[in-house]
Amino acid sequence: MKRSLTGIKPTGEIHLGNYIGAIKPALDLTKNHDAYYFVANGHALTQAHQKKSLEMSTNGVVATWLALGLDPNKSVLYRQSSIPEIFELSWVLATLSPKGLMNRAHAYKAIVDENKRAERDLDSGVNMGLYTYPILMAADILLLQPDLVPVGRDQIQHIEMARELGLAMKRKHGMSIRLPDASIMEDVAVLPGLDGRKMSKSYGNTIPIFLEKEELKKRINKIKTDSLLPHEPKESATSNVFQLYQVFATADEVNAMKEAFQKGISWGEAKAELFTVMNRTLEEPRESYKEWMSKPKEMKRLLQEGAERVRNEATPFLQNIKNEIGLG
Repeated sequence: MKRSLTGIKPTGEIHLGNYIGAIKPALDLTKNHDAYYFVANGHALTQAHQKKSLEMSTNGVVATWLALGLDPNKSVLYRQSSIPEIFELSWVLATLSPKGLMNRAHAYKAIVDENKRAERDLDSGVNMGLYTYPILMAADILLLQPDLVPVGRDQIQHIEMARELGLAMKRKHGMSIRLPDASIMEDVAVLPGLDGRKMSKSYGNTIPIFLEKEELKKRINKIKTDSLLPHEPKESATSNVFQLYQVFATADEVNAMKEAFQKGISWGEAKAELFTVMNRTLEEPRESYKEWMSKPKEMKRLLQEGAERVRNEATPFLQNIKNEIGLG
């Protein structure tokens, strides 16, 4: 089978947008791919250096994958920091990376643009970890030799950069290295947040996956709606409530809700129906998540087993690279 690779950075609460847009499609790949999943805790250092917070967030990501259906017996789950070969390869790739390539990285350009608007020094708030983030990501990818990496359209640049650095190794040293393809998740739903914009931590409009029932209900009740009164027909196609509802409801339920919108269901009733279908989907994973979070030693064991499998492949592959470039 072809190999797929997916990583999640352990920063902040994982929300429904993450689940529908990235986690669920990535888990679906286990049906016909040799699937690898990792916690990108090294990448998280660009934003924070608090030990307890990073450890808790890392455990949270692992528990999330497991609660949502990842089977460690059918795929490989590991922690980025357990694979020193990634960081060693990252330095090799850095020596092949033109500075101009890093200047074009979306994340770096976004900070520079913000600094321009605020009339600050252009590199204010930019550490070298953030600046060279695409190089470490390329090392994550090239070391594991995946055939494809599932990403949203806004993440294509990272795969393109990984391919470019892989090609640089081929040209410079004549090495055999697999160049990954981006698996673009075109048909994945983009969930609206509480304010109608794309659900995103940067907007502060998210619904975390594992909220308790009452907290989930409160969060749903904060969803922005228009001022139409009960009994007035409502447009389902433009409703944030309906867009969320159709992701979690059955086809029959979606059709019934469309009809209810046309008949003028109240926003309170619509939100109550949204809570019902959303909680039904999340109830079992919520309990599983809590159970996994109470078993940090078991999660650590699974990560160690995954890391051993990765290193069994990564160590000889990196050694071959070092031999080719004169570091062997």
